[in-house]
Amino acid sequence: MKIELHEITVGEIAAGYTDNDEEGVTGYGGRLNIRPKYQREFVYKEDKRNAVIDTIVKNFPLNVMYWVKNEDGTFEVLDGQQRTVSFCQYVAGDFSVRDRAFHNLTSTEQKAILGYKVLVYFCEGNDREKLDWFRIINIAGEKLTDQELRNATYTGPWLTSAKSVFSKSNCAAYLLAKDYVNGSPIRQELLETALGWISEGKIEGYMSARQHDPNANELWTFFRNVIEWVRLTFPVYRREMKGVDWGRLYKAYGGKVYDTAALETRVAALMADDDVTSKKGIYPYVLTGEEKYLNIRAFTAGQKRAAYERQQGVCPYCKREGRAKVRHEIDEMEADHITPWREGGRTSAENCQMLCREHNRRKSDR
Repeated sequence: MKIELHEITVGEIAAGYTDNDEEGVTGYGGRLNIRPKYQREFVYKEDKRNAVIDTIVKNFPLNVMYWVKNEDGTFEVLDGQQRTVSFCQYVAGDFSVRDRAFHNLTSTEQKAILGYKVLVYFCEGNDREKLDWFRIINIAGEKLTDQELRNATYTGPWLTSAKSVFSKSNCAAYLLAKDYVNGSPIRQELLETALGWISEGKIEGYMSARQHDPNANELWTFFRNVIEWVRLTFPVYRREMKGVDWGRLYKAYGGKVYDTAALETRVAALMADDDVTSKKGIYPYVLTGEEKYLNIRAFTAGQKRAAYERQQGVCPYCKREGRAKVRHEIDEMEADHITPWREGGRTSAENCQMLCREHNRRKSDR
């Protein structure tokens, strides 16, 4: 890859700055693609954005930027998008710093900002080299998410379509599912969730197979089906529903018919059960019947000690097998519900027994 260092002024870069869905984000008189398809959306918060402007105003050096030079003489921002958008937006009048917008500055102050020189490396190479370099130089900057790196690898019409639905502020997927799914659209977390659901965790394979598809309609349809199924199956919304692995549950149970009123009765009872410490796990539990999702409240150290002393260190299962004289140390035993929790047994001192590890494992395997 060929790399050359250049000095370019803020005024030159901000010339012809545009930011819209149709034309993309461009500058440098229309010759610079500020946000190529493999780049993340603008994620700088106000303090970082303002810090860029303060750095320029004080004539302190900004970190060097990297542009890719294309065969037609145009450029793509390889590294430095966040800083570039920050000063372009300021010059365009999109925000102010300490109540002073660009148009409020004196002509001398404006000229100083527009004349500030940015150090830019021009890089020339093939697509593979550009993407590899993109990964390397971003290690030292704001770390890319796994999905942002995948986007850098699988660019194409499919990704453009997917990002329009899943990767913009207030995008269609976010507005539909913000109460059910964690993550930020602009950091690609929403897209990653949808891809994880439909591919059962094999995201790279799914994106690779569809890289050149004309649209991402399959993914968007699947995602909508998941959210609609959740709403119909659990019509009473609770905040604990946010972040559940709904896609996996939909694939396993979406074809079954449920008595939704009966499900709600079970959910409400479990929400009120003090022994259930993972309220989020109630939803997969009522579908799967697996108690591991509930994280049943553990016996306290005092309850364990009381049961141990009551049993005099003897496991009741060992006693039934004629080994009543086998006494265990307390750290060699594990607490167990005498009456199982699923049969109404509580996590209380009266319902606690201490079993040797061997018998507790046998009991758990039944």
